[in-house]
Amino acid sequence: MNKQQFIATGIVGLALYLIATGISYGVFRLTSGSLSQKGKSNQTASGGQSHFVIDPSIPRTESCPINGMMYTKQEREKWEKVRPLAVMIENHAESRPQSGLSRADVVYEAVAEGGISRFMAIFYCGIAAQGTNVAPVRSARTYFLPWVLEYDALYNHVGGAGRCNDPTVDERAKALCQIDTYKIKDMDQFGISFPTCFRNYDRLDHPVATEHTMVCVTDKLLKLASERGWTNVDAKGVSWDKNFEKWKFKDDAKESDRGASLSAKFVAWKGYEAEYGVRWDYDPKQNRFLRMNGGVPHLDLETNEQLWAKTVIIQFAKEIGPVDEHAHLLYNNVGKGDGLLFTDGKVVDITWSKPMRTDRTQILDASGREVSLNRGPLWIELLPIGTPVSY
Repeated sequence: MNKQQFIATGIVGLALYLIATGISYGVFRLTSGSLSQKGKSNQTASGGQSHFVIDPSIPRTESCPINGMMYTKQEREKWEKVRPLAVMIENHAESRPQSGLSRADVVYEAVAEGGISRFMAIFYCGIAAQGTNVAPVRSARTYFLPWVLEYDALYNHVGGAGRCNDPTVDERAKALCQIDTYKIKDMDQFGISFPTCFRNYDRLDHPVATEHTMVCVTDKLLKLASERGWTNVDAKGVSWDKNFEKWKFKDDAKESDRGASLSAKFVAWKGYEAEYGVRWDYDPKQNRFLRMNGGVPHLDLETNEQLWAKTVIIQFAKEIGPVDEHAHLLYNNVGKGDGLLFTDGKVVDITWSKPMRTDRTQILDASGREVSLNRGPLWIELLPIGTPVSY
């Protein structure tokens, strides 16, 4: 081999090496779930979200059956082909900001263990135009299941408390056992792989423990559910909303009928105010409540938007436990009890009623009549009876 051939061979070899290295790095970035900008939806390792552009001139004539918010016919045509999706999302201080909560139609919040609350977000109308990453997804708890059943929803979580044969878990707290018993449409991440769900260690700008890293993608969850025979109808052709009772909805109160200012403040367990105290601040111009979490604005990582709700419901229920060595709790959210309704800048005393596990929770005024809720995102806060709420 002469000198020129040697140089040419070296150049070709170097080029091949660089190409192979680039491909390997690209594959690593893809499979590791790394995000270039803190996990935003349009830059996910899962290849982005399916979406379509909503023409701002198209009238919003279609009421979401979940929270009454108004959408276009295009969006209604999308949501009518699927069923609600319920996802467990944690609220540990190290896991914030969460992804996806701003796109939920309804969010439920209750303590999981040790004073640390957990969310269950209901996604349906809010993800019709564009899906979202949801994170960090965490495990199932038994007292969220009666809410899942209200929607006959898909239930996405990462494992949970207690299989039927687990002797270390109190029978009443065995969420995984009950998921099977109640025939809930289970989307446990332990049976779902990349790219539908994946661990993203680079989602936040600081290292976190493995349990705070699970990301699931709404579009891909709905696609997987369809493959399992769970669309707007189940494998037997029964529509998810066959027995669904809509809440009553209304338009915003006139400005002259709204409260001028209001802040609702509470913490589920005394002594946890610094990291888990919640405050809802009323914004009279937008007629909505802005959420503060642990003393700072509660943001969605995907949009950098502060979370807000048109209506906030506080539901008081008996707290039982811890009931076993895992410190599992129980809440009596089947039955009836008292509560508070925050809407239009005002506070209303309410009662809630849910006679059976599968019944829709009704929100009633002092006269026993069903309350009409403002159209838009709704948050339901489950608090132990006797929890102080200042406003």
